[in-house]
Amino acid sequence: MKLNVEVMSKEIIKPSSPTSDQFRCYRLSFLDQISPPVYNPLILFYRLTITEGNIKTDDKIKIIDYLKQSLTDVLTYFYPLAGRIKENMFVNCNDEGVPFGETRVQCKISDVLDNPVPDELNKLLPFVLDDGDEVPFGVQFNVFSCGGFAIGVCISHKIADALSFFTFLKTWATVCRGDPPSSIAFPEFVSAELFPPKTTLGFEPRSGISTEKIVTKRFAFTALKIQEIKANIGDTTYPSRIAALSAFIWTRFIATTKANATHEGEDNRFYAIVHAVNLRKRFDPPLPDHSFGNLYRIAMTIPTKNSQQDCRNLVNQIGESIRKIDAEYIKQLRDGLGRHLEFMRESIESFMKGEMITFNVTSLCNFPVYEADFGWGKPVWVGSAGLTFKNLVVFMDPINGDGIEAWISLKEEEMGTFENDEIMRAFVVS
Repeated sequence: MKLNVEVMSKEIIKPSSPTSDQFRCYRLSFLDQISPPVYNPLILFYRLTITEGNIKTDDKIKIIDYLKQSLTDVLTYFYPLAGRIKENMFVNCNDEGVPFGETRVQCKISDVLDNPVPDELNKLLPFVLDDGDEVPFGVQFNVFSCGGFAIGVCISHKIADALSFFTFLKTWATVCRGDPPSSIAFPEFVSAELFPPKTTLGFEPRSGISTEKIVTKRFAFTALKIQEIKANIGDTTYPSRIAALSAFIWTRFIATTKANATHEGEDNRFYAIVHAVNLRKRFDPPLPDHSFGNLYRIAMTIPTKNSQQDCRNLVNQIGESIRKIDAEYIKQLRDGLGRHLEFMRESIESFMKGEMITFNVTSLCNFPVYEADFGWGKPVWVGSAGLTFKNLVVFMDPINGDGIEAWISLKEEEMGTFENDEIMRAFVVS
């Protein structure tokens, strides 16, 4: 359904203590620099009837005050989020502050939860998602007519990956609940030391952002259906539900978009399935989860020509690509950032010429999405929104833990055929 959202107020939340001069310039890492200038969104939904914890949710003024006060406190630990990103090189940690908006939504929260429309959910967020060049973080507090509410948060991909985002939310919730400081995992800002920035990249990180009409749809797969998909694929050397679901969705994408050559030159195109991989556990020794920044890299799989028919081989290929992101890979990456930059330039050039079609996969499964208890209980649902990249899949856990939600972004004309594919529909919960 269409959401009618009215902005009630906007303000800026600043850190409770000024950032000291020695921390005023936060260098972006090389991996930050090559990340796209977009916002990663999350929307956390809370019902009016929840009264867990020490704050009753019918007291909205009190809840907003708790959120603002705890945010001002937590920004002293995550001080780059209150600064401004400059020239794709550093964050000026000038305590300029975080935008915080409050809105009223003219419907019940159940209207959204019963039938979430990703592109409408963008109205519950503080920013346009493809404009993450300067302001690192923002919040929008949305109150529904029934009294339920949703907290929309955006963090710039120029400064943080998904795990850093969740680390911040977890810390913010911990501070808001009033838990002792000993229970807080403070961020470690080590990314620029591990991957020093470059003065010249030679390509535009914004290149992957599409100017075409992109539509995002949410597809729910139960655990039983995922098991059925894995059974159809057969035994593999990489028994991962993410790999199996990635392979299944990719084959249906290829089948429904008629990827065979139809124009001169298209027969020379090649396809790449790209999975985002968290690097922290792959360092030797491993980095702690609260290491802040973009500490991820991509595992690229080039499907063989028969992959559409042979999902089993494709899953094995995906597994092999992901396994290659290991301690030795990280060592080579750190030693040869220039070579990696050249690879990035060539890949972007191929993408822009239409020679390479990428299918990007990010999994947020098993992340602590539903642990954001600010003092009034855990969220009843956590959603994403309509994104600006085509051929993008974001996997998320559902609230009941049964299966996976796939948030898929395609060109509008391709989504129409994809979502109506009979084989796809047979495995998706309506």
